[in-house]
Amino acid sequence: MLETANAKYRKWDKKRKLDAPIKNNDEDTLEKEQKATLEQMEESALEGITEFLKGKNPYEFQDMVAALLRAMGYYTPFISPKGKDGGLDIIAFQDPLGANKPRIKAQVKHRPDAAISVDEIRGLLGLLNKDGDIGLFVTSGRFTTESEKFARDSHIHVKLINGDTFIQLWKEFYFKLSDEEKNFLPLQAVYFLGTNQ
Repeated sequence: MLETANAKYRKWDKKRKLDAPIKNNDEDTLEKEQKATLEQMEESALEGITEFLKGKNPYEFQDMVAALLRAMGYYTPFISPKGKDGGLDIIAFQDPLGANKPRIKAQVKHRPDAAISVDEIRGLLGLLNKDGDIGLFVTSGRFTTESEKFARDSHIHVKLINGDTFIQLWKEFYFKLSDEEKNFLPLQAVYFLGTNQ
C-alpha cells in the first residue's frame, strides 16, 4: 500500500512539474484528483485493515479490545480466560483500585461477517447489576438496527462499538498502545501533501 501511494504521488508530482505554469482551473482539477486518490488510498487501507482483523481469533480480538481500553486510560483487572465466561469478557475501571464509577462491563464478539442481535444486548444488560455499571458491547462485525435502537432506548447506558468504529478508535489511540499491543494490529502512517485550508 505504501509503495502504491508513493508511486502515485511521484506520478502526480512529475505531472505537476511538467505542466507548469498551471492556471487556476488546472489547480482546482489537480486538487480534486489528489483528493480522489487520497480517498481511494484510504478505502484500500481500510479494506486491508479489515481483512487483517478478520484473521484474528476471538481471544486475540478480546485482547485487542482490552489493549484499546488501556490506551484510552482504563485499567483492565479482569480479562476472561479461554473457556466459558458467563457472558462477561472484560471489566474496566477508571482507577487502579476500581473505586471510581463507572465500572465498565464488556462483552466482546469476534464475528466480522455477522450482526449482533438484540437478544445478545439484553444478555449484557442482565450483567449490569451495580449502580454505576456501564455496558460495552464490541464486535468486529455490526449490530442489527433493532439492537442499536434497544441500546439507545435502554435506561442503563450501553455503548455499542462495531468493527468500523473499533478500527477508528484503534487508529486514534494507536500511539498510546505499548509496542507489544501495537503488534496485534500494526499500522503505518502515510503522509500526503495537504493544505492549511
